[in-house]
Amino acid sequence: MMEVIKQPWPWYVAGPLIGLTVPALLILGNKSFGISSSLRHVCAMCLPGEIPFFKYNWKKELWNLFFVSGIFFGGVMAVIFLSNPAPMQLNPYLVKELSVYGISDFSSLVPVELVSWDKLLTVPGFIMMVGGGFLVGFGARYAGGCTSGHAIMGLSTLQWPSLVATICFMIGGFVMANWILPLILML
Repeated sequence: MMEVIKQPWPWYVAGPLIGLTVPALLILGNKSFGISSSLRHVCAMCLPGEIPFFKYNWKKELWNLFFVSGIFFGGVMAVIFLSNPAPMQLNPYLVKELSVYGISDFSSLVPVELVSWDKLLTVPGFIMMVGGGFLVGFGARYAGGCTSGHAIMGLSTLQWPSLVATICFMIGGFVMANWILPLILML
């Protein structure tokens, strides 16, 4: 059984399991699935100031913080107990393309040449980690939610703004991966 859990699950198993969280949350408590809103709840809980954006009854959303904590600790447990020691299998075309930019160490989930503490202090590393983190946070707030909230919850409840946001997320990902990332990696 442990070998089945340690292997990547096919899309036709993992996808429906993720998708079933939507009706489960709706049926069990009329709750909406989303991750980015949990940061707002933490800020509302920890910042006693008079900022109107954080003045709401965050205690009603405490379930969301437990949900996000479960995702985090589930990931920690998966790394500790279920990690696969085999090297990451990548498409040979991707390995060839990344080698053009000097990326060849795939011993981790993310190439070491892209994300490491040493790379954070370089211009490309700072742009990707700090600038990218800011843009993701700003984009999630500007779009009224993150990819999980819009693409999983919003689309399943047939919300037009979620369709627009998901299309924009996909276009942004395509532009970043194919046009902007190569420019950053050449710095």
